[in-house]
Amino acid sequence: MNTVTETDDAVVVSPAVGTADASVIWMHGLGADGFDFVPMVPELNLPETARVRFVFPHADVRPVTVNAGYSMRAWYDIAELTPEGRDDEPGLTATRERIEGYIQRERDAGIASRRIVLAGFSQGGAAALYVGLRHNQPLCGIIALSCYLPLRQRVATETNAANRQTPILMCHGREDVVVLPAFGEQSRDAMREAGLDVEWHIYSMAHSLCHPEVFDISAWLQYRLALVPEA
Repeated sequence: MNTVTETDDAVVVSPAVGTADASVIWMHGLGADGFDFVPMVPELNLPETARVRFVFPHADVRPVTVNAGYSMRAWYDIAELTPEGRDDEPGLTATRERIEGYIQRERDAGIASRRIVLAGFSQGGAAALYVGLRHNQPLCGIIALSCYLPLRQRVATETNAANRQTPILMCHGREDVVVLPAFGEQSRDAMREAGLDVEWHIYSMAHSLCHPEVFDISAWLQYRLALVPEA
């Protein structure tokens, strides 16, 4: 059974057996916290021998303009529910520094950058894309769920050469009214036009997750981290 511990700024799910040799850093959505996706780890049904550490950071609490200025956990501010209204560059810059710190923490623990996946849902997925594409060491991959790419008009010029070949998994719901599917499609298209490797899946769901999506995420993770058992 995996071990779940909480630090001051994250929830960590350690592998059931052995020392971790890969890490998934997974950012939650607006108003949630690091515990939000902890129950998903067993649902991924990874092989028992998988030595993957899952790190679920807590975003800082900050006022969010679109929610009447109420303070909640958020990776950056959202001024309005348009693509441009989500482009809070100062907030994204601060979040980038924060997530880079988690990446460095995993590297200090002995995990190679090519064994680190950035993942996230909604605003957390946007943060994963924003940070992952700018990271200066090659990552294993980026999982972006029900989200969009902030400042997508800069993707061609600001993507770091180290991650121009990094595989990206994007998943979205057809009935999503929080982050419209069109926003995800615009981001997908911008990244593909910049030459990035984007795998796109869309499901009959709202702003949430569904079982087929979890199955696809698991298969993608197992393939990228070479966890698929030999026949």
